[in-house]
Amino acid sequence: SGHRPAFNRAFRDCALNWNWDEALYTELLSIPGGQQRIKFYAERNGEPLDSALLQRLRTAKQKHYLELVATGSVKLRPGVQRLLTDLNNTGVRQWIVTSSGHASVDALLQSLPKELGSVFEGIVTGDQVARHKPHPDPYLRALELSAVKSDGVIALEDSTPGLQSACAAGLRCLLTPSAWDRDLVRQHHQAVAVVDQLGGDEASTILRGPPCAQGRITLEYLQLLLAEPLR
Repeated sequence: SGHRPAFNRAFRDCALNWNWDEALYTELLSIPGGQQRIKFYAERNGEPLDSALLQRLRTAKQKHYLELVATGSVKLRPGVQRLLTDLNNTGVRQWIVTSSGHASVDALLQSLPKELGSVFEGIVTGDQVARHKPHPDPYLRALELSAVKSDGVIALEDSTPGLQSACAAGLRCLLTPSAWDRDLVRQHHQAVAVVDQLGGDEASTILRGPPCAQGRITLEYLQLLLAEPLR
């Protein structure tokens, strides 16, 4: 993830003697949204920030994150490119639903291989909703814009707020846990399936849910999950 180093560079830009190491950042990920995360940390440290400094930090963090993305520092997880391509080739509608801002999403899309540039039909970012994940608002907005019924959707998530958002919107969720979200294991029961990865050079390991005969997540496996009861 390029987010943690981008935060630390923004802190230096704004003359804050803060450094978020991996353990601290893992803890702070329970707070959805970068600006909310900064505000929470500042108040917990007894260093509340005014709105002008919060905005400067947000702008600086976004600048550094976009620079990291542009250098190729942010990589797709195993199997993601293959699954996106396979779904696109079979006409499956794909949407991005995220708490990140539109500029960050645009930068990520521009950094992807060219063949992935047009696989997404639509995007819902944190700029478009009043409440971020774990609230259902981002997914409800995507359902509204796409005019798709919830019983025909599989949400792919990797975090506790994302999983909770999808479930609150009445969606089945396939979970590929992020190494950063160490408390996520307690929430596995909410997902219709949990896998360590989508299946790249190595086979997927099914941690929860129906077996995957091909050793990788495919359209057929996602269709199988649609038959699973909502958690």
